Amino acid sequence: MSELRLEHWTIPTAPLGAENPLPSFERPHHQPFLTGDLEQDRAAGYVPDYLPYTMQDGYTRQRQPTPQRVAVLENEHLRATFLLEWGARLWSLVHKPSGRELLYVNPMLQPANLAMRNAWFSGGVEWNMGVIAHTPFTCSPLFAARLITPDGTPVLRLYEWERIRQAAYQIDAYLPDGSPVLYVRVRLVNPFDHPLPIYWWSNIAVPEAEDVRVLVPADSAYRYALSVADMQTVPIPLVDNEDVTYTTRFKRAADYFFHIPQGQRPWITALDGRGTGLLQVSTARLYGRKLFLWGTGQGGKRWQEWLNGPDHNYLEIQAGLAPTQLEYAIMPPRAEWSWLEGYGLINADERQVHSADWGQARQEVERQLEQIAPHTAFEAEYARGEVWKDQPPTEIFQRGSEWGALELERRQAAGEPPFASAALDFGAAMSSRTLPWLTLLKTGQFPATDELTAGLLVQAEWRELLEAAVARSSDAGWEAWLHLGIMRLHIGDRAGARSAWEASLAQRRTLWTLRNLAVLARQDQQWDQASEYYLEAQRLRPDLLPLLVETARTLIDAGRAESFLALLDNLPEAMQKHGRIQLLEIEAALVTGDIERAGQRFTDGFEIVDYREGDEILTELWDRYHLQRISRDEHAAIDDALMQRVHREHPLPNAYDFRMKT
Repeated sequence: MSELRLEHWTIPTAPLGAENPLPSFERPHHQPFLTGDLEQDRAAGYVPDYLPYTMQDGYTRQRQPTPQRVAVLENEHLRATFLLEWGARLWSLVHKPSGRELLYVNPMLQPANLAMRNAWFSGGVEWNMGVIAHTPFTCSPLFAARLITPDGTPVLRLYEWERIRQAAYQIDAYLPDGSPVLYVRVRLVNPFDHPLPIYWWSNIAVPEAEDVRVLVPADSAYRYALSVADMQTVPIPLVDNEDVTYTTRFKRAADYFFHIPQGQRPWITALDGRGTGLLQVSTARLYGRKLFLWGTGQGGKRWQEWLNGPDHNYLEIQAGLAPTQLEYAIMPPRAEWSWLEGYGLINADERQVHSADWGQARQEVERQLEQIAPHTAFEAEYARGEVWKDQPPTEIFQRGSEWGALELERRQAAGEPPFASAALDFGAAMSSRTLPWLTLLKTGQFPATDELTAGLLVQAEWRELLEAAVARSSDAGWEAWLHLGIMRLHIGDRAGARSAWEASLAQRRTLWTLRNLAVLARQDQQWDQASEYYLEAQRLRPDLLPLLVETARTLIDAGRAESFLALLDNLPEAMQKHGRIQLLEIEAALVTGDIERAGQRFTDGFEIVDYREGDEILTELWDRYHLQRISRDEHAAIDDALMQRVHREHPLPNAYDFRMKT
């Protein structure tokens, strides 16, 4: 019998820690570009920042066995386990008759800096919706509920309201009696009278090994090796005279976005030397397919170890709404998009799927796919879901964020229709983050506060309400002006942001407003002003690590590295020993010529918990240290010859090697 139950799994986990309270005004890492190899301008839908989300950068690498709440779907063939409090990720999919784990299950939960909000972890199947990046909920709980379909099948319903796109998404996962595949039905709704750029990718981690081959119904792909210059069309499976479908044969990390012909049933699989592994298939709406590999270079190996621990390697096979992850699909006004995904075991003829004949290998998968999930039956299963997609849940056993409930209140007050059907229950008690905004909605006034209370909002409708509130009141509080400045800068109104923050500062000199004015001054390259704002803010909260990091970065860029080193010497040892601070200390020491101080930090060793994917600063500082030391000691010119000597005599230690382009 098919069942849905709740359990706890104990997993070594590094706690997320506190979220960063400082709003991030940084531009997303993925920016629009044009290339003749792509059919259209990919700029549509790009956002200026990731507001209103805050950064999740308070984690460590100190892991402890921790009970994690999971939902389990099970029938006689499969057991599927979802990590409810971590993006409701499909964490494990076991084929019960063989005991085979079909996904890569990470032995630990260790956040690292690879996502839009910083924290991300590897393993399982991640549901990415909204804007180009890993989902903002990858390390947050989703709403989770139970319902029963008309034929008696239990369904795990997962959902949230995404605040950048201001749209909800719905995931219905279920395992009917006798089904050899897990069904995952996804639904997106555009609640607006205008087109909505939308992003969806299901990222599937599977074990990587020398005998594992990725198969997909495509003869070519876009290869994206982490820079636009590397975006090019390549044949599949042979790339540079090597078969890219065996991922351990390539040193460099890369994405391959496969060109699946129109009308072809979309699927992707990763099969071991015996021809067995995970198969993912979907209805036509989800037609994009991708392979990501870390590569076997030292940097790729280091990232795998960093994310998974030693001797645990994975690759990703992915499915999305668009041909690549550098673009958006555009939903028409008031449109509803849905599709069905299937996940299960495939057991194919090993000789055929590992054949040098690419067509023969694919045809064998197609034959097995038709046995496991016949096309006609799969489409009929999708159609059956239309009957119960709006059925309300019978039980909600986990609630997500309160922002969807606040948006429903705003829409009701404005006479607008709800953004989702009765299938999604967003009812939740308001928290201190949302109550000030609810007060604004109901009274037209933002409440006066002594401490920073309200969570971030940048939505146009809330900005208009706040603009009207401060215009009506001669004594709008400092927090109202603080939030209005954030909203204005988000839409590019720099002068308006400065005016709002100066009004806030006139009422109360808070570190929040000082820091935001410092950001504005820094963006304008007004280095002295930015430095003074940061130093004053830092004096108000010397224990706030993200503020110290920003202060240090600005002082170094302003040519005042010695001021940062003096500040650092008077801070508690715990802050001095933080890896991100020690990295900045090395940079400041090299700028001021204190080569011994920089060298001592490298000798002692340090660990940057949130080192960013694609960052090269560790490599650069290692090289700079040795260049400056040798140049000083031997009176040698710093030139290409000396750089080559440094690379030869002082190679970057493995512990610091996160390079992804080598």
